[in-house]
Amino acid sequence: MKQTGSYLDEMFSLEGRVAVVTGGAGGLPADMAVALAKAGASVALWGRGTNHPMAEAAGQVRAAAGEGAGRIEPFTVDTGDAQAVEAALAGTEKLLGPPDLLLNGVGGNRGKSAFVDMDEKIFAEVVSLNLSAGLVTPTRIFARYWIAKGIKGDVIVMNSMGSYKALSGIWAYDAAKAGTFNLTEGLAKELAPHGIRVNGIAPGFFVGHQNRSLLLDEKGGLTERGKSIVSRTPYGRFGEKEELRGALLFLASRRASGFVTGVTIPVDGGFLTDNI
Repeated sequence: MKQTGSYLDEMFSLEGRVAVVTGGAGGLPADMAVALAKAGASVALWGRGTNHPMAEAAGQVRAAAGEGAGRIEPFTVDTGDAQAVEAALAGTEKLLGPPDLLLNGVGGNRGKSAFVDMDEKIFAEVVSLNLSAGLVTPTRIFARYWIAKGIKGDVIVMNSMGSYKALSGIWAYDAAKAGTFNLTEGLAKELAPHGIRVNGIAPGFFVGHQNRSLLLDEKGGLTERGKSIVSRTPYGRFGEKEELRGALLFLASRRASGFVTGVTIPVDGGFLTDNI
């Protein structure tokens, strides 16, 4: 009798793991939380809850994950605030047990402009959101916590096409995502002696709340920027959020990728291969 199911369960199950997903109130991180829960992990869904209350977001993730999924609990926290992260980490440990997986999903952009017209205040805010709240602050606190407790934890960073190529008009986002890509490699080297892995996922173009108006018009058709992106994507379309789940589960599972650290996996429909 074939043992395919049991082998895949053994390879990719996250039973017994406790994952923290930041930026979990919506969009791609929320769907990634669904994947982690369906694989058996208990999930702490962290977010500021400014536009989407965290209790409501957790309810939506639970509904999408379905019966038999891991436990999903909401936490309202600003990951750019070190004290708030410390408190949320303590709360997560008390409610779910010691977390051993951190998915850094916080990020976003504000507007598009020519460089000479850029608002430097907004530039600083976007860099802080993506680089500090989206990586540096939570990862520093989790790494210190794991080292102190002897936990071999895993960090997964949400990188971007802007990590590889400067995308026109979004200067702060490009700078921040180039930084998260660089720190994914640097942290992997520094934390490896402690058994802590740091990897990344770089989504191509997926339609979400923040970029919908940039990619689609009011009728659901492609904007000029949307047309340009699709024309440079060999698959000829935007990604579907479920298409990130395989890369996520591969990196989350120590059985599947225990010797993998410092890498970022593009899930981009071939966007980075575009050439003339």
